[in-house]
Amino acid sequence: MKLLRINTTRGKLSPMIVSIVAVITLMPLTAFTTYFKWSDLLIFLGSYSLRVFALTAGYHRYFSHKSFKTNRVFQFLLAFVACTALQGGPLWWASHHRHHHMCSDQEDDVHSPIRDGFWHSHMIWFMYKKNLKARYDLIRDFAKYPELRFLERYWYLSPIVLIAILAFFGGWNAVVWGFCVPAVFVNHVTYSVNSFVHLFGKRRYETQDTSRNNWWISALTFGEGWHNNHHRYAGSVRQGFTWYEFDLTFYILKVLSWFRIVYELRPIPRTILQEGGLA
Repeated sequence: MKLLRINTTRGKLSPMIVSIVAVITLMPLTAFTTYFKWSDLLIFLGSYSLRVFALTAGYHRYFSHKSFKTNRVFQFLLAFVACTALQGGPLWWASHHRHHHMCSDQEDDVHSPIRDGFWHSHMIWFMYKKNLKARYDLIRDFAKYPELRFLERYWYLSPIVLIAILAFFGGWNAVVWGFCVPAVFVNHVTYSVNSFVHLFGKRRYETQDTSRNNWWISALTFGEGWHNNHHRYAGSVRQGFTWYEFDLTFYILKVLSWFRIVYELRPIPRTILQEGGLA
């Protein structure tokens, strides 16, 4: 079955990255080394939520699409926290995502389930050696900041800091339930935006790719599952185009805008809403 196959013609896999992914995948097994307490569930949910928001608001809507503005301090904070999700640095992430939007589901798309199969788009694509470097030609606007270039090079310092904080305040249980266990959940739900929502869901807009709106992926990713909306107009800070398309990332950003932490949130053009029968 094409969607379940792995495309072996895209290049050579990096043994180092494959090994790291294998270790991350096994991290939830550390839960068996702890005596579970209900407070561990709160630590898990807090860590999961913080990292998903940093990815969706930071790496995606800010660094990839510039759908709102903020100051350099919060800009760095978003990137720093997003690095704890173990998805590389902000310049690498955003530059590859910008490339994806330039050729979504076409030959040059590095993670298309239609062209290369489900697992390739879900997680195999970033293990190829040729995809390990940031596309600086596509991210010059943010590459000009030395603090972001530093974080890009030493992104692994962020998860180390998170582990140290968790260990200091909560010991091994906090490390397991605040770092190890949520790491796998965070990664796979966000990977699903590349894979599942190009295969399963509804299409409001006839875009040139196979993007779809998927409510349950959206719930897990704080609004990223409204992917067909996003591919129709990627510049909007809001990906849920109607009141019933819950978009937690947008709601949090809206609250932050009241305190001027973020500002100039880019709206959905009325013409786009009319095209989708929403206005």
